[in-house]
Amino acid sequence: MTENTVFRPISTEVLSDNWGILTRHEYELRRRNGAWQRMTRETYDRGNGATCLLHNPDTDCVLLTRQFRLPVFLNGGLDSLVETPAGLLDGAGAAERMRCELVEETGYEIEALTHLFDVYMSPGSVTEYLAFFAGSYGVKDQTSEGGGSYEEGEDIEVMHVPLPEAMAMIARGEIRDAKTIILLQHLTISKMKKATWG
Repeated sequence: MTENTVFRPISTEVLSDNWGILTRHEYELRRRNGAWQRMTRETYDRGNGATCLLHNPDTDCVLLTRQFRLPVFLNGGLDSLVETPAGLLDGAGAAERMRCELVEETGYEIEALTHLFDVYMSPGSVTEYLAFFAGSYGVKDQTSEGGGSYEEGEDIEVMHVPLPEAMAMIARGEIRDAKTIILLQHLTISKMKKATWG
């Protein structure tokens, strides 16, 4: 896409610069019929992140976490959310940062991670994309208790859930986190393909 083919910036205004940056954008967008339409939108930028699903091939368990999430509590009343470990990159490489998050949140130190894909999780207003990873874990990989960073207000429960039960938790509405559902479904499909095609 060449410059100004579909987008003409008019102005930007930073509304908040606290944990993330909330910006109001005025711009013109070229419609498919060639006409330009003036718009105003807000974007929230908190940096990019990474997430990972670890699977134990010996037990067929996946490593998940449970923690309080304020937006989830405010919009649904849930006092905790079951998730895959994740974190912001904060200037680090995605795989490097993910390994640190795994140790911090779960207590498992994993060297071999497979990068699957990058996904925009809420492209209507949030600039963040997540790098998705998968890996294997076992008892030998545990180096600490995990639980997250006290200074960051984290109080994370580590969960070892059989993969079929995790999929059932999605169906029952007990897992509602998008990144977690994507990774669980990816693992399930990959296992089915391997079983079918070898």
